[in-house]
Amino acid sequence: MKKFLLLLGFLMSFNCNAEQKIVLIADPAVLAIPIHENNESLIDLANQKEIAYGPAPLVPDNKDYTKMRKTVYEKLLKAQSTLPDGLKFCLYEGARSLELQQNIFQERYDILRKADPKKTHEEIFTESTKFVSPVINIDGSKNVPPHSTGAAIDVYLIDKTGKMVDMGIHLDDTYKDITGEYCQTNSTVISEQAKNYRKMMGKALQDVGFVNYPTEYWHWSYGDRYWAYQTKQKFAVYGAALK
Repeated sequence: MKKFLLLLGFLMSFNCNAEQKIVLIADPAVLAIPIHENNESLIDLANQKEIAYGPAPLVPDNKDYTKMRKTVYEKLLKAQSTLPDGLKFCLYEGARSLELQQNIFQERYDILRKADPKKTHEEIFTESTKFVSPVINIDGSKNVPPHSTGAAIDVYLIDKTGKMVDMGIHLDDTYKDITGEYCQTNSTVISEQAKNYRKMMGKALQDVGFVNYPTEYWHWSYGDRYWAYQTKQKFAVYGAALK
């Protein structure tokens, strides 16, 4: 078992490119972090006008995607206030049910399996975690995906007309990026303009305490296990808010 965990840790911490080593969201070191739920309430963006949000992604009748923890919302507001004039955040997705999370993970897994059927289950599973946190870990244990906690937000930048600026790839098109080279926050294949917008967004969010999942330029979180791991906290403060 010990050898298996060591191997799994190596796979999860795998070098996604020659320059950047990325710790994946289901790495054993991340999953080992305890959660001390603080029972903070969820805020629904549908009840405010400061942060913009688009239509529900994936599931048209999804009523959860505009929700996030109160502190996450407050930090997002603070980050938005530091953006250059004419730019605002737009939420693509916030909270997500475990059922939807599992469906998305399975969809990603199936896409990668079809793209390279020669890969093992472990390899496909690990590749899938670059884009979606699993509901059930590879060892069969239950996971607490960041979006289920209300800690994670998927965001991008819009201009004063409400149009998405050049972020390198639209979130609706990310499934087409099988290799993930366009989705990675520090992508080298996107335009210089897109790189600059990602840097602007990243600085604003990092300055108020968010951490980014480096395989997804749009995914930021505060208070979940990945945040705790990246900021060297002893525990996460948000557990599952949605079942």
